[in-house]
Amino acid sequence: MRVEFHRIYDDDPPAGYRVLVDCLWPRGISKDEANLDGHWKQLAPSSELRKWFDHEPDRWNGFRKKYLAELSENKGIARELLHKVSGNTLVLLYAAKDREHTHARVLTEYLEKLT
Repeated sequence: MRVEFHRIYDDDPPAGYRVLVDCLWPRGISKDEANLDGHWKQLAPSSELRKWFDHEPDRWNGFRKKYLAELSENKGIARELLHKVSGNTLVLLYAAKDREHTHARVLTEYLEKLT
């Protein structure tokens, strides 16, 4: 299975099984418009971690390490959700503006190792 990530506000998302991986629903996007196959908020960073990171690039390495630790605690949930994916591409959708320092990038790496 291939795992990709894409900002939900951008045009031309890749085709595949589409899941939102943010805990919070993105502003200005209706459920119909989102056209999701799932909302995997269980794999989003904890509120505490998200608030600590606050999209500060200088905290990226610490965020990545802490988020991977959170994901490792939820490995069973991640595997269960992956079993629901139909097709060969999983598209992780997120809302953050920063495309480089996003939890979706870390989650992509984590899920690729599980498959």
